[in-house]
Amino acid sequence: MRFGLFHELQLPKPWHPGAEHRLFKEALEQIELADRLGFDYVWMVEHHFLEEYSHSSAPEVFLGAVSQRTERIRIGHGIMALPPAVNPAPRVAERIATLDLVSDGRVEFGTGEGSTEVELDGFGVPRGLKHEQWAEALDAVTRMFVEEPFAGYAGQHVRMPPRNVVPKPHQKPHPPLWVSCSYREKVLTAARNGLGALTVAFAAPEEAQRWVADYYATLASDQCVPAGFSVNPNVAMTAYLMCHQDERTAMERGLDGHYFFARSLAYYFHYGSPAPGRTALWDEFGIGRSRSDPPASVDALDFGGAYAAVGPPERVRASMRRYEAAGVDQMLLICQTGRIPHEHVCESMGLFAREVMPEFHDRHEAAQARKRESLAPAIEAALARREPAREAPADYRVPPVNRRR
Repeated sequence: MRFGLFHELQLPKPWHPGAEHRLFKEALEQIELADRLGFDYVWMVEHHFLEEYSHSSAPEVFLGAVSQRTERIRIGHGIMALPPAVNPAPRVAERIATLDLVSDGRVEFGTGEGSTEVELDGFGVPRGLKHEQWAEALDAVTRMFVEEPFAGYAGQHVRMPPRNVVPKPHQKPHPPLWVSCSYREKVLTAARNGLGALTVAFAAPEEAQRWVADYYATLASDQCVPAGFSVNPNVAMTAYLMCHQDERTAMERGLDGHYFFARSLAYYFHYGSPAPGRTALWDEFGIGRSRSDPPASVDALDFGGAYAAVGPPERVRASMRRYEAAGVDQMLLICQTGRIPHEHVCESMGLFAREVMPEFHDRHEAAQARKRESLAPAIEAALARREPAREAPADYRVPPVNRRR
């Protein structure tokens, strides 16, 4: 199993002068440290207007900085929103290819539709059309990666004449493709499209095992028609991270921040009605003021798999083994939440890397080799069902500009 850090760039109010600058600098330091410690992936979300919950609105810029500060860690968009009003398809292809080139081919291209009303309404994306906009844009973008020149597109939401979209990605035919998933049906959508499932849901190991089994069964069936020109058979699950030798210390350091993540996620994605510039979520939730009777242990917290990586290394190892046994390929670890101090985040990452990760890394390559061998016939058949790259009309030329003498 592999391990990735999942960043939202959270910044609860009150905001002091220089707070956002410090947030970004500390996140870069955390990722540089993760690269040295041997973490496998870093994933940056794309969210807009979600004050306090996520200030990661330009992940392509942030990840460009990451690419020059790291050497081996995989660099993931988790995710880039594909509705054309948010990110036009040719700009997506250009930015992903550029990042892949400057990072020496370390990009993981996670995609999604967008979910919150704050964002969809802000960009004028109709909720009922966001899925078909995502599907059409992903088809167009992957063709821009491989068609030379791009043969053009005449869809309902993406329309573009033939152009040679440059540069092309370093990885061929293109970086591995993923899609965000928050429930089982979306995991099956990932499988039917040959995409990795970025499951941003706190599923317990038993539930994760069912999702993984359904994912691979669907991917190996004739339902799978790849959205891109390669298949990325992977399932990732999510958990909070706060590793410390003392369980009580891990809880004291992590629970308020992780609670803020959960509450603000539910607020923006489900029930909240924010007042832009005036909402103060940390105070509204009353975090830290009402915990007069703290839980006796991490195991007493009944939140599925949310706290699987909170506690001393031996507990976290045992939890990770359960996800590995369930067939999970990667754990997305959320460590920068709420007001957790930077030094506590770094200390937790270091302990996890030293005392938890090695045994899983040791087993990973052999397990992946077996998986590749078993899936090879199904992937070959799936790619044969995918419409191939096209050629632009040989006589096509860009019309000249009308000029007056």
